[in-house]
Amino acid sequence: MILGVHHPALSVPSLDAALDFYCGKLGFEPVMNAEIPSGIAPLNDAFGVPDAGCKVAIVKRGNSAIELFEFSAPDTPTGDPKRPVNTHGITHICLAADDYEKDYAFLKDAGVVFNTEPMGESPARWVYGRDPFGNVIELLEHDPASPSALRFD
Repeated sequence: MILGVHHPALSVPSLDAALDFYCGKLGFEPVMNAEIPSGIAPLNDAFGVPDAGCKVAIVKRGNSAIELFEFSAPDTPTGDPKRPVNTHGITHICLAADDYEKDYAFLKDAGVVFNTEPMGESPARWVYGRDPFGNVIELLEHDPASPSALRFD
C-alpha cells in the first residue's frame, strides 16, 4: 500500500551550493550523502541516462525530505532557470510556514526571488518564487484546520 510521498528530487548544478541553501539557510538537516561513480550500467539504466555518475544527498526537516543530485556527466543539460510551472513535470516544492511574515522575509534574505507579493489572507496565504537554481518554491501559510493540512512535529 502507498503510504504517502517520501521526497521530491532535484537535479542541481552544485550539491555544495544546494546544501548551503537548503541546510545552511532553510534549516534542513543532511541525513544521507553518497557518490555514485560513472560507468555503472545498471544505474544508468535505472536512472534512464547515459551516465548516472553523481553526488547525491537527502536533506530532511520534520516529516519532509528533499533529494538533491549533482550529476557529473559533462553533457548534463542545464535546466531552464525560468521554466514555466505549466511545463509537464514537477512544478514546485511547497514549504509550510508557521510564521508567514517572518518566513517570507527569511526566504527573501536567503536569495529566493518571489514572483509577486503574497496572495490570499491568513490563514491561507501563499506565494511562488525560485531557489538559487531556478526550482520553484511555494511558501504556504500552514492552516492546521485545512482539509489538506499535514502534521509537522
